[in-house]
Amino acid sequence: MKRLWLLFSQAVTVFLAAYFVVLTLKPGWLPQRGVTSSVAVLQATEPSAAAVPAGSFRLAAQKSSSAVVSINISKNARPSPHGNDPWFKFFFGDQQDQAQMGLGSGVIVSADGYILTNNHVVEGADEIDVVLNDSRHARAKVIGTDPDSDLAVLKIDLDRLPVIVLGNSNALAVGDQVLAIGNPFGVGQTVTSGIVSALGRNQLGINTFENFIQTDAAINPGNSGGALVDTNGNLLGINTAIYSRSGGSMGIGFAIPVSTAKMVLEGIIKDGQVTRGWIGVEPNELTPELAQTFGVQADHGVIITGVLQNGPAAQGGMKPGDVVVRVASQDVHNVAEMLSLVAALTPGQKQAFEVQRPAGPTTLTIAPGVRPPPRHIAP
Repeated sequence: MKRLWLLFSQAVTVFLAAYFVVLTLKPGWLPQRGVTSSVAVLQATEPSAAAVPAGSFRLAAQKSSSAVVSINISKNARPSPHGNDPWFKFFFGDQQDQAQMGLGSGVIVSADGYILTNNHVVEGADEIDVVLNDSRHARAKVIGTDPDSDLAVLKIDLDRLPVIVLGNSNALAVGDQVLAIGNPFGVGQTVTSGIVSALGRNQLGINTFENFIQTDAAINPGNSGGALVDTNGNLLGINTAIYSRSGGSMGIGFAIPVSTAKMVLEGIIKDGQVTRGWIGVEPNELTPELAQTFGVQADHGVIITGVLQNGPAAQGGMKPGDVVVRVASQDVHNVAEMLSLVAALTPGQKQAFEVQRPAGPTTLTIAPGVRPPPRHIAP
């Protein structure tokens, strides 16, 4: 009996030693029955369809992006003015005229198919193709343009068009959050976010009438004509230009306020053009040198250095050297501000112009005329 117990204990010892060696060196040889392995992780729960993450602009983007379109334009090849010049061909070769392509963005503002965009996007275009966010295409017709504000109105004929809601650009303040929506570089519709960096930007040399909203929301080539919207998805402006040394966004973009865009839209649809006030003067910024030259004392305003003979201002008694300090009860501080105030006047309706002269202040009554269309100089 003692012998059998010894044999049993030796066998168990050998088995356990072999099991330990296999478990240590080749654990895969052993069966894994009933053994499971897991790693504890934190798994986010799927949000419900109605839940929106805090700080997200999802709803604003969804509300407005469907009404923002891509605009593809083409210009037919134009004959070169030097095409028949043998000396030009000798020095520069026989240059072939090629068709030009361009792209931009636009905003559907009416269920009738009216689209707001920039004049420089569609200027000179022979064909305009509009691509909606739902991938539908339509050929667009130019209803009218306003180079003075760099705006244009197009029209497409499609049903079930999404329409953007017009916001109140006059209620904007520096620091308000905004979204820029467009088709930069032709990559497809893109939404960027930022804030209102400044208001009333002018003297940039972009348009005749400048009152830009400045934003740091990324605006790039192809965004022109697209939408600047608030966090509710309402239209605040039409993206127009950027300041850039590289060709891309540097955090300084400009948009035309929707208040201006609405006025242009209504004027073009109603009359085929925008009617602005005009008095026929040559205004200049008030400087100490000019004030001394004309012998006038004023702490603000615009000095008139020229008056068109028989123009509205001349008929109202305005003279060179007058400093315009108020137009229709609104203060004037620079030329751009005066141009905008005069342009907003209704032609034919007399308005009060307060001016400063060497003899003292006086008030003139002037009936503005209709601003002549801009003259285009042939290349």
